[in-house]
Amino acid sequence: MLQRLLESTLRQTMYRLVRPVLSPAVPVSLQRRFVRQAYRSSVPPRGARFETTTVGGIPAIRTTFGKNPQGTILYLHGGGYIIGSSRTHRGITGHLAKTSGCQVITPDYRLAPEHPFPAALDDAEACWKGLLDEGRKPEQIAVAGDSAGGGLSVALAMRLRNQGLTLPASLTVFSPWVDLTQEQLYAPDCEPVLQASWTRKAAKLYAGEASLTNPLISPIFGDLSGLPPLLIQAGSQEILLNDAERLASAARRDHVDTRLELFNSLWHVFQVHSGQLDRATEAMETAGQHIRRHLAG
Repeated sequence: MLQRLLESTLRQTMYRLVRPVLSPAVPVSLQRRFVRQAYRSSVPPRGARFETTTVGGIPAIRTTFGKNPQGTILYLHGGGYIIGSSRTHRGITGHLAKTSGCQVITPDYRLAPEHPFPAALDDAEACWKGLLDEGRKPEQIAVAGDSAGGGLSVALAMRLRNQGLTLPASLTVFSPWVDLTQEQLYAPDCEPVLQASWTRKAAKLYAGEASLTNPLISPIFGDLSGLPPLLIQAGSQEILLNDAERLASAARRDHVDTRLELFNSLWHVFQVHSGQLDRATEAMETAGQHIRRHLAG
């Protein structure tokens, strides 16, 4: 009963406070300031530690939980490629560090519109190669991300594969945004977080002069063969539900080891409420298990 009440309260909070700000009518600068405040409700677990660092020349936050973390997660934050940061996502990365037993590196990749495609992808690649330069092996690194960061995670793996490089041990994506054309958006009865008009504008700001069907912008249009084991999680109350389902179908088509988990009556990147909402906490546990299972010993 208490959990159902909490779900209802969180849903209404997102709908009344967050969704109106994620509007094309609100300047990006104001959205960035607002999201910094809104994410304060996403609380990391007690005992999580955060350290400002630089990896591959990219500023980042290193998140750890407990002693002697095993393995590394390169976490790419969401925000439509125009908002968000390593600091706003400390709740998610703290819980992921706890459930996976890994250190989590969250880079502050450059954002649009100041830095359109391929700036974010270039920075993600630089951070990946920076981790290798520090002595980590690819099979000891997982890549994860939410929303735009989920799409960016898949695009990074595709770019590394195209270069003939060794890939990460696994991919984990929460509510991934993988089709920026928005031609097949889902229409839920309730969408507490996203407005299609906002994501449409964000897509144009990010793509710049590039085509929205470029597979490194919209991975759903690319060849996914050879990618590492993939875990996809999404809620039924989000316009990106079809993105998650189509990504799973395309990955299976291309013979990628894929697991899709859908959560009824939950919203876009509900994992931000880990530690508060039981189903979010359980989803994060599953993500941690997926990452641990595929890391090299």
